[in-house]
Amino acid sequence: MDITPIRGEADYERALHRVEELWDSREGSAESDELDILTTLLEAYEREHYPVDLPDPVEAIKFRLEQTGKDSRALIGIIGGRTRVYEVMRGKRPLSLNMIRNLHEKFDIPAEVLIQPARSARRVSVHRRGTTSRRSLRKSA
Repeated sequence: MDITPIRGEADYERALHRVEELWDSREGSAESDELDILTTLLEAYEREHYPVDLPDPVEAIKFRLEQTGKDSRALIGIIGGRTRVYEVMRGKRPLSLNMIRNLHEKFDIPAEVLIQPARSARRVSVHRRGTTSRRSLRKSA
């Protein structure tokens, strides 16, 4: 067992190749231990060099509904009435803390996914800030 740190892409590729070789190793063997160590090193390297963004909250809700065979009508009473559900699902209204709690409890959607602002809301807020600053510039001129 000759394990070294993963410092770059060449080391990363070499470790991946070795994991493939060790994949069917017998539990409790030296090869199995090497596999465990290499996968831990690979996970750490990937977390640092290939981060995965969290999904958009609305997309996560749609995905969970699809997984459970439901549609947006299943959200009525969980995040509000029919109009409120429509506004949230169209990105016109952000999720409130109560909506996040209910979605997390009833649909088991991770709270860290629901807490972040929706991507469309992020774009709108940047646009509004830009518009406001232009207006204040005009007023001060």
